[in-house]
Amino acid sequence: MRAVKIKDGEFELGEAPDPAADGGLAVVRIRAAGLNAADLQQARGAYPAPPGWPDDIPGLEIAGVIEQPAAGWSAGDRVMAVVGGGAHAERIAVPASLLLPIPDSVDDVHAAGFPEAFSTAWDGLVDQAGVRPGERVLITGAAGGVGTAMLQVAALAGADVVASVRRAESHAAVQALASDATVVTPDQEEAHGPYDIVVELVGGKDCLRRVRWLNPYGRILVIGVGAGEETSLRLFDLMRARGRVLGSTIRARSTVEKALLANRVRDGLLRALSAGRLTVPVDSVHPLEQAREAYARLGSPGKLGKVVLQME
Repeated sequence: MRAVKIKDGEFELGEAPDPAADGGLAVVRIRAAGLNAADLQQARGAYPAPPGWPDDIPGLEIAGVIEQPAAGWSAGDRVMAVVGGGAHAERIAVPASLLLPIPDSVDDVHAAGFPEAFSTAWDGLVDQAGVRPGERVLITGAAGGVGTAMLQVAALAGADVVASVRRAESHAAVQALASDATVVTPDQEEAHGPYDIVVELVGGKDCLRRVRWLNPYGRILVIGVGAGEETSLRLFDLMRARGRVLGSTIRARSTVEKALLANRVRDGLLRALSAGRLTVPVDSVHPLEQAREAYARLGSPGKLGKVVLQME
């Protein structure tokens, strides 16, 4: 089968063995796959694939059709999933417990951008930060794939959302995802506080200065660190707020943990996705042969939503 391969830090189209279905795995013919910042980190050697997943084929989320079924699924079922790697290929073997059904109202391209971003949003906001109706939530980097998911999940939970987007030309599109949200530039964030939850999707040496803007018992949820992994924290500010700093990543979790999260996403979000109450904004779609162009777009400024590879 064709697959994107990582070689010397670069992405190139190559060949890989077809996967085999055994041990509770289903073989999925991939029709589309989302791109994520983690793929760029993997190419740099900073984010290796967990054991049991391809270490030279990037990709963390798929949408496709089952070719060889496993328990609970049938050949021909349309499915999507968060995977540990190997998504940027024509086929993949996935534990059946990780698969989610694609609603009939959602096409493959938009389904491909759903699993990683919305699973991350649900896990971070609902499971970890415990977002509640009426809480004020700041989302930094809100125009990206995870940012647009965070915005919508927070709004769905009844939160009062402030979305921080650097480029003013993207504000209208972000606003359209949650009509009651307030969209601001980063220099306006403090003026719209204080916050119960700050979702940090950018990182950088000053990102935890936002602890000063927390309400009592507020939480900072760290999900993205593209602008830098090291920061400083004035501990007295955290103490004064009786605050918490939380962090999360999904890729390295065990299959059991990922399956439990998939079930929570199925119960919490799929009905809203099917009904059109959640949207997967797609910035651009690229055929598998143009994987390098897709990754270049992923790393470029001004992107809104997901970059997707289409296999067929």
